[in-house]
Amino acid sequence: MVAMAKWAEEFRRGWQGIAQPSLLLGAGFAAFCLVLATAARWGLSLIRPELAFAPYFPAVLFATAFGGFRIGLTTAAVGGLLGAAVAFGDAPHDSARVLLLLIYVMVSLLIIWGADHYRSIASHHREISRRLTEEETYRKLVVDELQHRLKNKLSTIHAVLHQVLHNQPQVWSSIDARLRALSATDDLIARADGSGCDIRELLLSELGPYGHVRFTLDGESLFLPAKLAVSLALIFHELATNAGKYGAFSASRGLLQVSWSVNDDRLTIVWDENEGPPIDAIGEPGFGTKLLNSALRPFDGTTEIAFLRSGVHCTLKCRIPRDAP
Repeated sequence: MVAMAKWAEEFRRGWQGIAQPSLLLGAGFAAFCLVLATAARWGLSLIRPELAFAPYFPAVLFATAFGGFRIGLTTAAVGGLLGAAVAFGDAPHDSARVLLLLIYVMVSLLIIWGADHYRSIASHHREISRRLTEEETYRKLVVDELQHRLKNKLSTIHAVLHQVLHNQPQVWSSIDARLRALSATDDLIARADGSGCDIRELLLSELGPYGHVRFTLDGESLFLPAKLAVSLALIFHELATNAGKYGAFSASRGLLQVSWSVNDDRLTIVWDENEGPPIDAIGEPGFGTKLLNSALRPFDGTTEIAFLRSGVHCTLKCRIPRDAP
């Protein structure tokens, strides 16, 4: 039973092109194909005696697909000998048999070349698929390890600051909220990379540290697929950070309104800041600006930013992938 299971597994791997079968198994399969072809030829000879070589074409095809180039050549040669030497019914004339043999040889060579070429292409694509799978597994491992280390570092920073600022409760309260929000956002992005999240949950996670009275959210519940959620999380983090440093959240009366709508598969998000400090000059584009302009490109998206007197006005437009719920 063990030997039979081993042969069956080797046959499966050889037939699927995963591994080259042994010479014995390849020759045995070719012989089986030749026996079937000869039996079919005998049956056909009762109707068409001149079909001396045609029944061996499938044998050549299957033997090459299973065993490779050499097994295919051997099968074609044996099939040609059987067709020429073994006669069933009324054999054709010698001249006709020679012509049929030449046609058989040419067609068999084309079959062998095509089957072996397809086999090599399939093997190449299978190898590429295997490497991509390994790289994806390694990427997930690295990302998980990086997230783990970042959480540990953030926890260390949180503990150190708490020790330093334990006598300044007001300052610690403000810093503690921001650190916790940053950790929550990191966790949300990590979850989004696997399944996605709701856009309101994403915004609340990012904007919560600035106080719920400082912003309003307007839009229906919308579940974002994983990749789009991660891209938007990075954009919201960048916009909120700028609002905290230079925009609406840096002024006592500053307010932010974020609204979104969906038309067919197009998502439009409007980020509108008000009552922030005046913007005197705009510096050279940095990493944040490049991120805002490029993060939505994989989703046929655009980013439009206007620096108005009332504050920053940003419009995000993109396509929601079809696999989203």
